[in-house]
Amino acid sequence: MKIFVFAERDNALAELCSGARKLGERVEAIVIGTEDKPGITVDKIWLIPPQNGVMVEDYTDTIAALLQKETPDLLLVESTKRCKVIAGRVAAIIGASVITDVMEFTPGMEASRLVYGGVAVRKEKAAAATAIAMVGSGVLESCSGAASQGIVETIAFVEPGVRIKTISKEQKPKVCVDLPSAKRVVGVGRGIVKEEDLAMIRQLADAIGGEVGCTRPIAEAERWMPKETYVGVSGLMLAPEVYIALGISGQVQHTVGVNRSKVVIAINKDKNAPIFKQADYGIVGDLYKVVPAMINKLK
Repeated sequence: MKIFVFAERDNALAELCSGARKLGERVEAIVIGTEDKPGITVDKIWLIPPQNGVMVEDYTDTIAALLQKETPDLLLVESTKRCKVIAGRVAAIIGASVITDVMEFTPGMEASRLVYGGVAVRKEKAAAATAIAMVGSGVLESCSGAASQGIVETIAFVEPGVRIKTISKEQKPKVCVDLPSAKRVVGVGRGIVKEEDLAMIRQLADAIGGEVGCTRPIAEAERWMPKETYVGVSGLMLAPEVYIALGISGQVQHTVGVNRSKVVIAINKDKNAPIFKQADYGIVGDLYKVVPAMINKLK
C-alpha cells in the first residue's frame, strides 16, 4: 500500500509520516517550499516550489494533479481548517470523498469516526481509488526508527483556474498553546467563577507540565480563553496521557474531545455530574479548595 501525507505544520507532518508506516509499505510526503523537514521518515518527498503571492489553498490543483498521476491508496491530511479546505477541493477534482476526524484505521483500511455529536461511531471505507482521510494529533501510533527523507522530486506548479484573492489582513492574537501535542491537559468549565481565577488553573497546569484547555462556553460565551483552546466535537479532539477536568459537567459535546485520553481525572462539586462516568479518578469537591491543595502537594 502506498500512502501520501500532506500537512500544514512540520510537527504534524512528522507525526503523520511516522504513523503512516504502521499502515502501508511505502510513505511519501507532499511538501510545499523546502525539503528540509526534520524528523520525517518517508520513502520520497514530492516538492512543490513556493510561488510568490500564492496562498496555500491555491496549491490544490498541483496536489490533485500529483494524486491523479501517482494514484496512492491513501492520502493522510492534517486536520486543520486550511487543510480541510484543500482536502475537500482535491477530493472534488479527483472524484473522491473525505473521511473526517478519523479515530482509528483497521487492517482492512476501514476508518472509524464519531457521528451524531459523538454518541456513535461510524466505520467507513472509501470506494474511490484514492482514499482521503483527515487525521488529528495523537491518532496514529508512531513507528520507531531513524528518520530518513528518501529521494526528492520537484513537481511543477499547476496554475489554478481561480485564485483566492487576499482583500485584507488582520492580525489575530497569537495562541502559544499546542493542545493537540500536549501530554497533559487541564480543562476548565463552567465551574470557574471569574476570568481572574484562570491564573490558579494555569498554576496547576504548570505544576504538571501541561497546557490549559476549556469547554466551548468558556471560549465562546464568556470569551475568557481563545476559541482555539476549546475541546469537544466542534473543537479540538485530544489524546493526552492525562486530562484533568475542572468544574466540567461532562456533556457529550465535550467528552468526545477527550475520550482517547489515557487517564481522566475529574473534579466537580456535583457528585452526580456525568463527567464522573467518564473519569478514571474523581474528586467530589469544590475546585477552589481542591486545586490549591493539589498545587501545594505537586510543588
